[in-house]
Amino acid sequence: MNKAMLSEILEKFGIPPSRIEYFSPLGHGLIHGTYKVNLKDTSSLVLQEYNRQVFPFPDRIQHNLMMLSEEEVGVKLPFVLPLPLISKNGYTLELFGERLYRLFPFVSGKTLEQISHPFQANLAARAFGMLSKACINLDAKNFLETIPNFHRLDLRFEKLRSVLAHKQALTPEETALRDFYLSQKPLIDWYLDQIQHLPLRVTHNDTKINNLIFSENLEKVNALIDLDTVMGGYLMYDFGDLVRTVACSLPETSTEWASLKLIPDIFEKLLRGYWESIHSFSTPKESKSILLGGEVMTLIMGLRFFTDHLQGNIYYRVSYPEQNFHRAKNQMLFLQSQQSLRPQLQEIWKKITGIPD
Repeated sequence: MNKAMLSEILEKFGIPPSRIEYFSPLGHGLIHGTYKVNLKDTSSLVLQEYNRQVFPFPDRIQHNLMMLSEEEVGVKLPFVLPLPLISKNGYTLELFGERLYRLFPFVSGKTLEQISHPFQANLAARAFGMLSKACINLDAKNFLETIPNFHRLDLRFEKLRSVLAHKQALTPEETALRDFYLSQKPLIDWYLDQIQHLPLRVTHNDTKINNLIFSENLEKVNALIDLDTVMGGYLMYDFGDLVRTVACSLPETSTEWASLKLIPDIFEKLLRGYWESIHSFSTPKESKSILLGGEVMTLIMGLRFFTDHLQGNIYYRVSYPEQNFHRAKNQMLFLQSQQSLRPQLQEIWKKITGIPD
């Protein structure tokens, strides 16, 4: 990206070259190439190069985000929901060369890869729950799947079985991992029963802590970002991924096997925050479903990592050949920790929700 190219792209959004002060890469850019653009009036924008390999249906994302904009969902939230700006042609995505670009307002603050204080877990969970609450009057069925079958646990399970059927030989460690994941059929069956009865909600579907912008002092949420996965889903998805990524003692790339475990105190902070946002509209059945949301999302990711390992690391980027295997082992250990703590987590859930068994 050079300034001449950037200027041409921004002109499509009504930003003349004379307003541009300078620009620089922003964040890690793991999915979309991202740049911060400083304007001469001291305001800033975020320019993103849209990744069509990860999100092959840009029209679906545009449809979903336009629904959020038209229904003024952001007005109902105590933080910013940075939606893409509309170009002079009336689109949120503009083609330049062979690539698509979009523009967002810049929100200042800090992002986290891991919480530095338990209170941040509460803030994060409350914010993601607030998004679903703000969308309560929207029909989730009108939102399009931006990544088809993204959180379909049963399909991830069947994909692993299909890959295993064509795998010639496994190492002893791979065999142990295979046996564990195939033993999770009862959780698959529970999940399939749940989705027959749970209402479809508008959910974020990627509730990692780094998809929030906190204030500089980390005492409040300034913005909820990365909205490409906003679509119809279940509350257990959003709460579950919070448990998977925030309540675990170590990140999913860690190989410190003996130290991997769920932290009940963080689980409680997450549940208190999420429950505060969703209790007014959550049905009894979906309220109960969130208790096992962490197990569901951990199993999904374990299945995906192990499948990708068996296929030769074709989806997830790896730093070394065994990394997806190690990620899958990490998720297995975290799932085992959650399942061993089910009685304790259920007591926490009953204390917070006040719902009897």
